[in-house]
Amino acid sequence: MINHLMAVFNLTPSDPSGFILIGIPGLEAAHLWISIPFSMFYIIGLMGNFMILFVVGKEQTLHKPMYLLLCMLAVTDIGMSTSAVPNALCIFWFNLKGMTVGGCLTQTFFLHTVYTMHSAVLVTMAFDRYVAICNPLRYATILTNTCIANLGLVGLIRAVLFILPMPLLLRRLPFCANRIIAHTYCDHIAVAKTSCGDITVNRMYGLVLVFSVIGLDLALIVLSYGLIIRAVLRISSKKAHQKALNTCTAHICVMLISYTSVLLTTLIHRFGEGIAPHVHIILANLYVLLPPMLNPIIYGVRIKELRDKVGKYTCRI
Repeated sequence: MINHLMAVFNLTPSDPSGFILIGIPGLEAAHLWISIPFSMFYIIGLMGNFMILFVVGKEQTLHKPMYLLLCMLAVTDIGMSTSAVPNALCIFWFNLKGMTVGGCLTQTFFLHTVYTMHSAVLVTMAFDRYVAICNPLRYATILTNTCIANLGLVGLIRAVLFILPMPLLLRRLPFCANRIIAHTYCDHIAVAKTSCGDITVNRMYGLVLVFSVIGLDLALIVLSYGLIIRAVLRISSKKAHQKALNTCTAHICVMLISYTSVLLTTLIHRFGEGIAPHVHIILANLYVLLPPMLNPIIYGVRIKELRDKVGKYTCRI
């Protein structure tokens, strides 16, 4: 697939005019120490997400829409962290800073595609909670496993269509002879800034993506929870109030972690000229490290049925 994408961008793996990723600027001497939390967060995230995939796959009782969504979220979490973190660790541990133009643009494409898919999964999870609370009697007929799979496919197609122009826009830029990227991975704007040409189109397209994809997804999530709160307030029983809100707590936590980190990273990267470069890069890495690590922990703690199944398999191991 990577070779095919390189062919689409008219690139070859042996392209001699590559990029140099310097890691975290200003903290090069501390790279080895920084790699310790990076590798720990990455490994914990992989273990947690693979555990969710394994448990849901093994347990027939968990073959339900909500757990299928959890598996989709786990896959995007694995993809998001794996698109960026191994590259950072190679810089920290082995000083491997070189990357071909094709490899860089491919990484940009996959990283942003996976995050856009991740956002689509969060929207679908909000819709799932809306139907479960506001229309519980029809939940089983509205949200079937087939319906969830189709929504996932739509999210994937949307992600590819929105992100594909990104590497194509980068490919048209005239890059300077000194192709040094002050980053641990090939972020869209970080790569664009190495160009000697006008990157206004790249900046504008990045902002359009933030507001049309992330903005739209956030609006749909807020709408879903607005309708959920309205439905909950109509319930007279306080116990029913608590039960309804408890079903949403995990999703709200995951949503806050995911969107807060990416919005901070995006806005600071574009408008935070006065902020130290290493702060930019650390924040950019946190959004590919923290959500994949914390999401399986949050769902494992908050959802009793999943917690019990994970506990059963952990005890067996």
